[in-house]
Amino acid sequence: MSHKLGGMTSPATDPRAARSREAILAAAYDLLVREGPGAITHQQVAQQAGVGRATVYRHWAAPEDLLRDVLYTAELPFFATPALPLRPWLHAELRQLADELALPAVASLAIALMEQTRSGGADARPHRHVTAITERLAAAFALAVDAGELDTAPDTELAAAQLIGPLVYRTTLQAAPVPDRLLAAVIDAVAPGGNPAWRQRPGPQHKQS
Repeated sequence: MSHKLGGMTSPATDPRAARSREAILAAAYDLLVREGPGAITHQQVAQQAGVGRATVYRHWAAPEDLLRDVLYTAELPFFATPALPLRPWLHAELRQLADELALPAVASLAIALMEQTRSGGADARPHRHVTAITERLAAAFALAVDAGELDTAPDTELAAAQLIGPLVYRTTLQAAPVPDRLLAAVIDAVAPGGNPAWRQRPGPQHKQS
């Protein structure tokens, strides 16, 4: 059953509904960035977006549904621009990710994303952020192979799990910061270096202890 807006058209076709939806999503994203998931309430989002609370309810019956859609539409900053040398690039990207995951709000978001995926059951599809990370890592590995930094590209889905899984475990379940030696270990697992000459090139040094 479709809801009627103004007794005439559905939210899917009414331009006013589309505009209000975009305004609400933008407001919710701003609140999420500034104050964390707890700020995503109908009242706060409505005030931020300049719409009535009933309008937010019309689009999203529960704050959790709105948070899900905000997460789905938000841009992912990590691994966005593949670069060489590969290992220093991976270290920098993983350090940024680890530092973000150390923030309680971001850790909660990571857990929420995992729960949303699992709750989809047998029909669950990877979240678009997961797909984006896989594609970005694949591009980086391809560059490294072309440059002779890797002999062959690793399985990208497994590599993503090897790189990111330990960071999520460390920051969420162990509630501890990620040391550089853990970053070096996970990078070694997927990018051992391949060309010995490349491993001797000057570049950012990884702390090993």
